[in-house]
Amino acid sequence: MAKYSALYNRIQKDIEEGILKPGERLPSEKELMETYDLSRDTVRKSLGLLAANSYIRKIKGKGSFVLEMNRFDFPVAGLISFKEMAKRTNMKSHYTEVVRLRLLKESAFPVHAVEQNELKDIWELIRVRVIDGRRVILDKDYFYKDVVGELTEEVCKGSIYEYFEKELGITIGHAHKEIIIEKATEEDRKNLDLQDYDVVAVVNSLVYLETGKLFQFTQSRHCPDKFRFIDVARRVRP
Repeated sequence: MAKYSALYNRIQKDIEEGILKPGERLPSEKELMETYDLSRDTVRKSLGLLAANSYIRKIKGKGSFVLEMNRFDFPVAGLISFKEMAKRTNMKSHYTEVVRLRLLKESAFPVHAVEQNELKDIWELIRVRVIDGRRVILDKDYFYKDVVGELTEEVCKGSIYEYFEKELGITIGHAHKEIIIEKATEEDRKNLDLQDYDVVAVVNSLVYLETGKLFQFTQSRHCPDKFRFIDVARRVRP
């Protein structure tokens, strides 16, 4: 076994077994070199691989820190509410804070869309998702009022999709999604517990009814260490 792999496996095992705790600082490169009689390049290769596989985070000038291994799978392809995801992943403690709910008069969606030039009343809903006491997702939703009608803060604290489907009889069809990484904004820093991170994972979604009518734009801004985005890829034969 290569020397860098041996060091990688040792640290990985200590993290997975809880010997090294989340947030704990690893020994410095020099200390690892001396302890395991390794070259600097070998140590750096091991640490780089640990960082690439999300076991540690390297902070310039501070060192390498163990990341929390508790992440939640967030399906990219599917349309799933936060409540449904919480049930699927057996979250023990979770709730939603409504930051803002207001009606934007004669406003267009905040993105390029089919009906961009169509002026309509739009609900703006800003919510924070809290898991195990930490604010990890900032959801920014925009709904056409002529589709969803009146919204209340009480409804928005729960599963809004459940309300749309069971109470209003709305049939949600499909969504177009993109995932990007952005620098954290002042709004992110205010509403999320980002810790030392200065970026967020952003999922932009245009959501359509079964009829093909656009009715929602959603931007979900995630703490980068808490979620992994998953999908199933199938080979398309030429």
